[in-house]
Amino acid sequence: MSWVTEEQIDRAKQVGILDYLMEHESENLKQQGPNRYILRDHDSFVISNGKWCWNSRNFGSKTGSALNYLTKVRGYSFPDAVLELCGDVSVSRPFKPARPPPPPVKPPFTPPPRNRDNIRAIAYLQSRGIDREIIDLCIKAGTLYEGKKYHNCAFIGHDRDGKARFACVRGTTSNFRQDMEGSDKRYCFHIPAATPPGYSVTVAEAPIDALSLATLEKMQSGDWNRHHYLSLGGTAPAALIQYLTDHPEIGHITLCLDNDKAGREGAEKIMAAVYSCEHLRGRTITFTIDPPPIGNDYNDTLGAVQKQIREQERPSRRRAAISL
Repeated sequence: MSWVTEEQIDRAKQVGILDYLMEHESENLKQQGPNRYILRDHDSFVISNGKWCWNSRNFGSKTGSALNYLTKVRGYSFPDAVLELCGDVSVSRPFKPARPPPPPVKPPFTPPPRNRDNIRAIAYLQSRGIDREIIDLCIKAGTLYEGKKYHNCAFIGHDRDGKARFACVRGTTSNFRQDMEGSDKRYCFHIPAATPPGYSVTVAEAPIDALSLATLEKMQSGDWNRHHYLSLGGTAPAALIQYLTDHPEIGHITLCLDNDKAGREGAEKIMAAVYSCEHLRGRTITFTIDPPPIGNDYNDTLGAVQKQIREQERPSRRRAAISL
């Protein structure tokens, strides 16, 4: 064990961190301003005006001493750090890179608890114009139900084995929306084609937009479930790439993202991601970009179409009442 004197300790305390790093770890310093530096091997370590702080570990040195740096960051024993700073060592010590913090532990995924009924969720979705048959089909499949605690709509995404891997909730009395902790966004809410194979998939950003697209298709043709519907939970391509991997029969994608900048740019990025994906090489996949013709999203379009239908029906109802 090394021994140091009080005189050596005093000398070591006089060495500032910047002076030490300039001499011994200059290649590890990155200047970000006149008096500000970070370490290349750990950019949360900041030196500013001679003082330092390791933000990710929430400690630093108000004195700017290199002694604290060597003991707390580089793992030197106190005597060895003193000898290093005093220059009273005959063997140069190897550079010890700072250990990065351990990666955050991903919490386990747990779907929200179910309420004993789905009355509020059904009423809310019907108020948004969603067809009751489609709602009931999703409830039966376990991809939609009412949460127990707050009575939110819970939209569940399953993998191909039927295991729940994703959940997002949407408030029935407010605009609250949230992905549940631990959700895997490769497996978002979807409605599979009723009669396989479904050769196409209609893609939306949010579950309610996917349900709105299914409702509009049912209103227009009645044959709404001949293809798949998929929500991305935003504009990232992960869920679509996973869905295409799990459904090799799909050859056409209709992108129905929101009618805004994020939706338009998202559509371009999604196409690029699909065409560059190694897992999808060799498949013939085509795209149609079909943003909502009315409003920002397809629930806006659904509401406008249903309003127009109601307004068209009113005069005929008045004429029927008069004739009676």
